[in-house]
Formats: sequence, C-alpha cells, structure tokens
Amino acid sequence: MSKPKVLLTGRIPDDVRAVLEKACAVEDNREDRPMERARVLDLIKDKDGLLSMITDSVDGELMDRAPRLRMIANMAVGYNNIDVKAATARGIPVSNTPGVLTDATAELAFALILAAARRIADMDRLTRRGEFRYWAPMLFLGTEVTGKTLGIIGLGRIGKAVARRARGFDMRVLYHNRERMGSAEERELQAEYADLKKLLRESDFVSLHIPLTGETKHLIGENELALMKPTAFLINTSRGPVVDEQALVNVLRERKIGGAGLDVYENEPALAPGLTELDNVTLLPHIGSGTLETRTRMASLAVENLLAGLRGDAPPSILNPEVLKNRR
Repeated sequence: MSKPKVLLTGRIPDDVRAVLEKACAVEDNREDRPMERARVLDLIKDKDGLLSMITDSVDGELMDRAPRLRMIANMAVGYNNIDVKAATARGIPVSNTPGVLTDATAELAFALILAAARRIADMDRLTRRGEFRYWAPMLFLGTEVTGKTLGIIGLGRIGKAVARRARGFDMRVLYHNRERMGSAEERELQAEYADLKKLLRESDFVSLHIPLTGETKHLIGENELALMKPTAFLINTSRGPVVDEQALVNVLRERKIGGAGLDVYENEPALAPGLTELDNVTLLPHIGSGTLETRTRMASLAVENLLAGLRGDAPPSILNPEVLKNRR
C-alpha cells in the first residue's frame, strides 16, 4: 500500500520529521522561512494531509486545490490562519497544538513584564552605546514588579500559568474572562475577577492571553488604553490584532502609559509606524513558544494529530469533531 502524501510547510526537528516520514511520503520546506503561498497552492494538489504553520493561510481556495485532502494539522495553539468553517464544510478535520506551549509562553510573558518594568532592552542598548560611565542614585531607574497588581485578560491555560508565576512576586492578580471561574479555583490561583474597565484602571501590568476572534480584534484600543494608569505596562503574547497597534504607538509616544512588551504584532511581521523608535517598548519576534523543548512537543503533537486524521481516527486536539460524526 502506498503511503499517504503530506505537505509540511515549515522545518521541524529531525527526529519528529523522521516519525512522519515513516508513515507518509513527505514534501516539505527545509528552510527557516514561511513557504510561499504560490508554492503551497502548487504542492498541495495531490496531498492527503497538510501540516501547516501559523504563517500559512489555509482557506477555501487552498482546500479546493487539494481534492484528496483529509487532514489539516496546525502547528500552533492559535488557528486564526485556518478557515475552520470551510474545512468543516468539506469534511476535513482540523487540529491545533494546545497545552504543550503553556509554560514557555507564560515564561515569556513574565520575561516581558520584568523587561518592561526594569527597562532591560533599553538599558542593554544604552550600555552597548557606551553610555554607562558611572553609577548614580537616580540614573537608569525602572519600577519594581513585586507587590504590584497584575491584570490578566483571558485566564485559560497560559493565563493561569502566568497567575501562578505572579505568586512568586507577591502580586495581586485580577482577571477578566468571558466566564468567571468557580470560587475554589479563584482561591487556588489567588485571583480576583474584575470587569474589563476595573482591571484596566487598577492594574500595574496588563497581560493579554486571548485568542483572536471577531470579538477580540482591537479589544485594546484608544479607549481602553486611556483607562490604564500612566505608570502601567501592556504585555501582549497572544495575537497582535487584539491590540490597536497604532493607538498603542500614540500612547507610548505621548508617555500616557509606562510602557509595553510585545511578542506579536497586528500586521506581523510588519510593525506599526513609529514603534521601533520608542524606548519604552520591548519588542520580540513572536517567540512565545520559542524553546527547543516546546517546539519539539508542538511538532510531535502536530504529527500525532496528522497521522490520526489520516488513519480516520480522532486527532487528540481536533477543532471540528463534528466532521468525524458526519463520516460515520
């Protein structure tokens, strides 16, 4: 029996790729850059499976180019790059990689909190320029994190992991969710529910951990930023478009908030005009899950999902399980 044909659009660890190659005929991208759209559309034509990256737009056009396509495995927890409705209409299961990147992303969110508060990136640049010539009591001052109020918007797996880390800094934790947690879990996390306005007004650090949907796009815009303390910091490790990036540039430029730490951007990889000129923002290149351990786990789960779907089994983290019911 011939192996199913699979398109892998990004480079993954060799040992994980070997697992995929045992079961499938793999055509892939061996470079550390996104596969061009035209090439994806060309190569997908005879494929049974697709292991996609967040940089791929997996839409109806792509699916219609692949009459044999019967599984889409996205190597990311977010899946706003995939038209899941279109896949469901065509009977194609779609999966993501939740859970395995929780700790890495929570660590990075806290790294950005600390970097923004203590001006790590700005002080690094200053030191490299030779501007550290002496110590003085009022030079190079940041702000402490310990004992401050952390507002978490979106208390899912990653948000909860951030809340747990906040305990080590004796922080008061406010959270805002679509649904409030039970009192037992609030006690365990030492987290207090707040509506969005209260959270923005009272927090010293606001950390975003929400998916990108029609409801969350520009959730943080000019009006929301205006509610924040002039000393507060905005941290975004979720998805860029949940923040109106140009509005953020404006408030940072006018010093209306203390600063920001960003790992994601509204029109990634492009940055809003003026963002790179500011010294009160820490900018990272979307590395929330960027550890060798986590990317290996993500790739492994994506392969596991893909192979299960190709066998006709339920992938471990399927996003549209209704397509399996329709197959029966």
